Amino acid sequence: MNDHYFRKGFGLKHEVADSLGDDYHSSIIDRIREQDFSTTAGGVTIRLAKEFGFCYGVDRAVEYAYQSREKFPDKRIFLVGEIIHNPHVNEKMERMGIKIINPGSDGIFDFSHIQADDVVLMPAFGVRVEDFQTLRDIGCVLVDTTCGSVLNVWKRVERYAKDGVTAVVHGKHYHEETKATVSQATKYENGHYLIVRNLEEADLLCEYLRGNILVDEIRKTFGHKVSAGFDFTKHLVSVGVANQTTMLASESMEMARRIGEAMKDRYGEEQLDQHFRNFDTICSATQERQDALLELIEEPLDVMIVVGGYNSSNTNHLTKICSARVKTYHIADAACIDPETGVIRHKPVDTDGEVSAAGWMDGAARIGITAGASTPNNKIGEAIERILQTRGVDATV
Repeated sequence: MNDHYFRKGFGLKHEVADSLGDDYHSSIIDRIREQDFSTTAGGVTIRLAKEFGFCYGVDRAVEYAYQSREKFPDKRIFLVGEIIHNPHVNEKMERMGIKIINPGSDGIFDFSHIQADDVVLMPAFGVRVEDFQTLRDIGCVLVDTTCGSVLNVWKRVERYAKDGVTAVVHGKHYHEETKATVSQATKYENGHYLIVRNLEEADLLCEYLRGNILVDEIRKTFGHKVSAGFDFTKHLVSVGVANQTTMLASESMEMARRIGEAMKDRYGEEQLDQHFRNFDTICSATQERQDALLELIEEPLDVMIVVGGYNSSNTNHLTKICSARVKTYHIADAACIDPETGVIRHKPVDTDGEVSAAGWMDGAARIGITAGASTPNNKIGEAIERILQTRGVDATV
């Protein structure tokens, strides 16, 4: 774009490699990988999913933050929200002198203190079109770490808007990525969007599309999750499906199928192409981690541990997948495991709060481990060490 906008780093990969390794590397993870993703000690076997932790997009975003600090040692550097959904990584950003700009209670970012001489990082989730334009107008240096998979969804939503097709986005309306994604529709005068959270909401939308319920009923659910000026009778005549990249892949595909069926029932199969579009915008890393987890839980396991931030969408979906098959504990980090008391603090699936469980390892001989795409290896390794310490094994030697 110009010499104030950077999307490909600064060519300082080698210069920051040691710092990244020191901050996020785990020797125990390396050893388990070399042992076919398995280790046995203290009467317990730990099996690690074959795909876990930092994905390419997250790895790239974190590396670009380090490169930015290396490139601009004397400049003020700001980050629009969290770079990824992991508290330890975001805390590290702050210790590096990168100041996080948090949104206000209304979800809006205040950039009034940003100056042209500052550097501003955009997170892996991306930022809304209006936020990008505000920062561009200020004239500050912009370092864009938006994930490539997210950009692919943006292109699809923008294309829908250009063609006058409403984007139906599977996502969480309050999530940074979804906000950034749906804002792409606003680039065009006739661009509109509607956000669908889950299959229950998708079914409600389908009932409306089939003409079985009235506008007032559907507006109760979606009125706060649509574009400005949205007309339910006008803007759902032609729709195209997209998704927040970290949603449950199987749910996104099923949602698209159901909406497609509803549009076929309404307009007929011969007219379907004029009223419904669907393109695969599933993130490959999200899919790979979910597939690896499904493979892991095919094995006989007594307990499953999922490591990652409680506000991480993809981590919560990993928890949901395995909790249906095996006793599962979603922990934020190793500190949630107390080897001395045998107590684990965790967030149960589909809840917001943390609870404690005693004796969680009693009788457990096979424990599975996975982690969300925003969880660094060192935090996964620390959790494994705590598990083994609960069985009296010092895994640090």
